[in-house]
Amino acid sequence: MLAGLKSKSNSELVFGKSLRTRRRLFQKQRATLARKLQNPRLLQIHFHTFRHWKATMLYHQTKDILYVMQFLGHKNIKNTLKYVQLEEALFKEHNEQFICKTAKTIEEAKKLIESGFEYVCEMQGVKLFRKRKERVWGESNGGPGEI
Repeated sequence: MLAGLKSKSNSELVFGKSLRTRRRLFQKQRATLARKLQNPRLLQIHFHTFRHWKATMLYHQTKDILYVMQFLGHKNIKNTLKYVQLEEALFKEHNEQFICKTAKTIEEAKKLIESGFEYVCEMQGVKLFRKRKERVWGESNGGPGEI
Protein backbone atom coordinates (compact mmCIF):
# COMPACT_ATOMS: atom_id res chain seq x y z
CA MET A 1 0.00 0.00 0.00
CA LEU A 2 2.77 2.46 0.91
CA ALA A 3 4.63 1.62 -2.28
CA GLY A 4 1.82 3.32 -4.18
CA LEU A 5 2.49 6.58 -2.30
CA LYS A 6 6.01 6.96 -3.64
CA SER A 7 6.46 9.67 -6.18
CA LYS A 8 7.50 8.85 -9.72
CA SER A 9 10.95 10.33 -9.06
CA ASN A 10 11.88 7.32 -6.88
CA SER A 11 12.15 9.56 -3.84
CA GLU A 12 12.24 7.79 -0.47
CA LEU A 13 10.06 10.54 1.03
CA VAL A 14 6.30 10.09 0.93
CA PHE A 15 5.40 13.77 1.29
CA GLY A 16 8.13 15.40 -0.74
CA LYS A 17 11.43 17.02 0.07
CA SER A 18 10.62 20.61 0.74
CA LEU A 19 9.61 21.98 4.10
CA ARG A 20 7.18 24.23 2.27
CA THR A 21 5.33 21.22 0.80
CA ARG A 22 5.09 19.50 4.18
CA ARG A 23 3.90 22.71 5.84
CA ARG A 24 1.20 23.24 3.20
CA LEU A 25 0.03 19.64 3.52
CA PHE A 26 -0.22 19.97 7.32
CA GLN A 27 -2.12 23.27 7.03
CA LYS A 28 -4.52 21.82 4.50
CA GLN A 29 -5.22 18.72 6.61
CA ARG A 30 -5.65 20.87 9.73
CA ALA A 31 -8.12 23.16 7.94
CA THR A 32 -10.10 20.20 6.61
CA LEU A 33 -10.27 18.63 10.06
CA ALA A 34 -11.30 21.93 11.68
CA ARG A 35 -14.07 22.35 9.13
CA LYS A 36 -15.35 18.76 9.41
CA LEU A 37 -15.32 18.82 13.21
CA GLN A 38 -16.59 22.41 13.28
CA ASN A 39 -13.79 23.30 15.68
CA PRO A 40 -11.88 26.44 14.64
CA ARG A 41 -9.52 26.04 17.61
CA LEU A 42 -7.77 23.29 15.65
CA LEU A 43 -6.41 26.02 13.38
CA GLN A 44 -4.31 27.24 16.32
CA ILE A 45 -2.34 23.98 16.43
CA HIS A 46 1.10 24.12 14.83
CA PHE A 47 4.05 21.73 14.75
CA HIS A 48 5.63 23.63 17.64
CA THR A 49 2.45 23.04 19.69
CA PHE A 50 3.34 19.35 19.82
CA ARG A 51 6.84 20.20 21.10
CA HIS A 52 5.35 22.36 23.86
CA TRP A 53 2.90 19.62 24.82
CA LYS A 54 5.58 16.90 24.94
CA ALA A 55 7.90 19.05 27.06
CA THR A 56 5.14 20.05 29.47
CA MET A 57 3.98 16.46 29.95
CA LEU A 58 7.57 15.24 30.29
CA TYR A 59 8.16 17.75 33.09
CA HIS A 60 4.87 16.76 34.72
CA GLN A 61 5.89 13.09 34.71
CA THR A 62 9.52 13.52 35.82
CA LYS A 63 9.66 16.86 37.66
CA ASP A 64 13.23 16.97 36.30
CA ILE A 65 13.88 20.33 34.64
CA LEU A 66 17.42 19.33 33.61
CA TYR A 67 16.15 16.21 31.83
CA VAL A 68 13.55 18.27 29.94
CA MET A 69 16.21 20.86 29.08
CA GLN A 70 18.44 18.12 27.64
CA PHE A 71 15.51 16.48 25.82
CA LEU A 72 14.64 19.78 24.11
CA GLY A 73 18.27 20.62 23.35
CA HIS A 74 18.15 23.93 25.22
CA LYS A 75 21.43 25.53 26.20
CA ASN A 76 19.84 27.95 28.68
CA ILE A 77 17.55 26.74 31.45
CA LYS A 78 15.52 29.97 31.19
CA ASN A 79 14.10 28.68 27.91
CA THR A 80 12.95 25.49 29.62
CA LEU A 81 11.34 27.23 32.62
CA LYS A 82 8.29 28.21 30.56
CA TYR A 83 7.31 24.53 30.48
CA VAL A 84 7.46 24.39 34.29
CA GLN A 85 5.15 27.40 34.50
CA LEU A 86 2.81 25.91 31.90
CA GLU A 87 2.73 22.60 33.78
CA GLU A 88 1.95 24.39 37.06
CA ALA A 89 -0.87 26.34 35.42
CA LEU A 90 -2.35 23.20 33.85
CA PHE A 91 -2.19 20.95 36.85
CA LYS A 92 -2.37 23.44 39.79
CA GLU A 93 -3.37 21.64 43.00
CA HIS A 94 -3.52 18.35 41.12
CA ASN A 95 0.31 18.22 41.17
CA GLU A 96 0.44 16.79 44.65
CA GLN A 97 -2.23 14.10 44.39
CA PHE A 98 -0.85 10.58 44.43
CA ILE A 99 -1.96 6.98 44.20
CA CYS A 100 -0.24 5.15 47.06
CA LYS A 101 0.60 1.44 47.20
CA THR A 102 2.52 -0.81 49.59
CA ALA A 103 4.78 -3.78 49.01
CA LYS A 104 5.96 -6.42 51.46
CA THR A 105 8.05 -8.49 49.05
CA ILE A 106 10.68 -7.71 46.46
CA GLU A 107 8.41 -9.13 43.75
CA GLU A 108 5.56 -6.78 44.75
CA ALA A 109 7.98 -3.82 44.80
CA LYS A 110 9.33 -4.78 41.37
CA LYS A 111 5.81 -4.88 39.89
CA LEU A 112 4.98 -1.45 41.33
CA ILE A 113 8.16 0.10 39.94
CA GLU A 114 7.51 -1.47 36.52
CA SER A 115 4.03 0.09 36.52
CA GLY A 116 5.37 3.60 37.16
CA PHE A 117 5.37 3.87 40.96
CA GLU A 118 8.33 5.42 42.76
CA TYR A 119 9.74 4.24 46.07
CA VAL A 120 9.14 6.66 48.96
CA CYS A 121 10.27 4.99 52.20
CA GLU A 122 9.91 1.95 54.42
CA MET A 123 7.81 1.91 57.60
CA GLN A 124 7.21 -1.05 59.90
CA GLY A 125 8.68 -3.46 57.35
CA VAL A 126 6.42 -2.26 54.53
CA LYS A 127 7.74 -0.34 51.50
CA LEU A 128 5.66 2.66 50.43
CA PHE A 129 5.32 3.68 46.77
CA ARG A 130 3.53 6.51 45.02
CA LYS A 131 2.55 7.60 41.51
CA ARG A 132 1.05 10.93 40.50
CA LYS A 133 -2.60 10.85 39.59
CA GLU A 134 -3.12 11.62 35.92
CA ARG A 135 -5.58 14.20 34.74
CA VAL A 136 -8.26 12.99 32.35
CA TRP A 137 -8.61 15.53 29.55
CA GLY A 138 -12.07 16.43 28.40
CA GLU A 139 -13.87 15.86 31.68
CA SER A 140 -16.84 18.18 31.92
CA ASN A 141 -16.02 19.37 35.41
CA GLY A 142 -12.35 19.87 34.62
CA GLY A 143 -11.42 17.92 37.74
CA PRO A 144 -8.61 15.43 38.05
CA GLY A 145 -9.09 11.74 37.54
CA GLU A 146 -7.16 8.57 36.97
CA ILE A 147 -6.42 7.18 33.55
